[in-house]
Amino acid sequence: MNRWIRCWSLTIAVGFPAGAQAGPDGAAGAGLEAEQAAREAEASAQQAEGQEREQERQARDQERETRRQEEKQRQQEQYERGTEAIESEDWDAAIRVFQEVAEGGARRTDAALYWKAYAQGKSGHRPEALATLQDLRKRFAESRWLRQAQALELEIRQASGQAPNPDSVGDEDLKVMALNGLMNMDAERALPLLEKLLAGSTSRRIRERALFVLCQSRSPRGREIVVKIARGQESPDMQRKAIEYLGLFGGPESRQALADIYASSSDVEAKKAVLRSFMVAGEKARVLAAAKGEADPDLRREAIQQLGVMNAQQELWALYQTESSAPVKRTVINALFIGGSADRPTELAKGEKDPQLRREAISHLGLIGKERTGPLLVSLYNTEKDPQVKKAVLQGLFVQGNAEALIEIARTEKDPELRKAAVSHLAVMHSEAATKFLLEILNK
Repeated sequence: MNRWIRCWSLTIAVGFPAGAQAGPDGAAGAGLEAEQAAREAEASAQQAEGQEREQERQARDQERETRRQEEKQRQQEQYERGTEAIESEDWDAAIRVFQEVAEGGARRTDAALYWKAYAQGKSGHRPEALATLQDLRKRFAESRWLRQAQALELEIRQASGQAPNPDSVGDEDLKVMALNGLMNMDAERALPLLEKLLAGSTSRRIRERALFVLCQSRSPRGREIVVKIARGQESPDMQRKAIEYLGLFGGPESRQALADIYASSSDVEAKKAVLRSFMVAGEKARVLAAAKGEADPDLRREAIQQLGVMNAQQELWALYQTESSAPVKRTVINALFIGGSADRPTELAKGEKDPQLRREAISHLGLIGKERTGPLLVSLYNTEKDPQVKKAVLQGLFVQGNAEALIEIARTEKDPELRKAAVSHLAVMHSEAATKFLLEILNK
């Protein structure tokens, strides 16, 4: 088409059609017009040709982008098939699919190599897995998968019976992992390294993990190191964590060590940590002994609270019956509530002679929930004479979101102070029923 336009313009430029008559001036003018028309035609032809080339370029770019997106989608689908094979533990399929992804040169090649090595390790092809991991490190020195690859390599070597060398690991998290593996294979070699790590200047999180490894080892020497830390003789900032781990993982020897620490320590916070560890270890008798006989009021309160966590309802109730201190009794009421029982707080709400303690029990009944204690609180309100106790019941109803009960009390209560207290609770409940009742009052 462009060639035709150029030929047409040249025809115009050559002269007039056959038989045309023109004088000298007319011929010159016609020649200039023809030349101008030729130039314009040539420019139009060039513009049209440029547009055509641009359209062709855009079409090629679009085609390349379409192919790229299709390839990206195909690789994504392949990658997803590989992860599905991992999830279903079809290791052979996972190895095959991730090999295809890696060979495809996708942006996820490093991830594909990692998962291929993972599947190879799981299927028992450990030398091949280690070779794949080496390929990953060689080809992708900056990959975000390298750290996981290093951890996987440690696991594979440990599964192969190769004791890891923690000193060759730079990353602290991986160092602890290596020490854990070494502890299972060669405890005598691992213990000094763990002890050194605990005494060093590494982060607290890493030292806590090292302590965790020691506690899980069941090694007498390892327990000895942990007990030293629990006593505060080494790494004092780790003392409470060591006490916690002794209760969590320790056997009879560890529990006896905790008892010795409790008896010999003058550090109240350390002794509280021991009581919490006794709770974790199920040492109810030791906690009860502290709840009954501990001279320090803070430690006594801690012991009573731990009995509540242990759901020692009978022991707590017996303690309440023999206790003369009102503050201690309040702590016992709270512990009974922590244990999840509504029976004992109900007894106290009905029969306790001390008004303060009675109000304490009623407030805890409010925390239990209106389905379980709502009718009881309403019954207590209707039979109670003490205005302060009635206010405690109103507070309990408010805490459990019992708008219906509060509305009924607000409608029928004759005492203006108590009615005002009920309405004030309703005013901040954001309940549809409460809002409707408040509007009813305003419209009177």
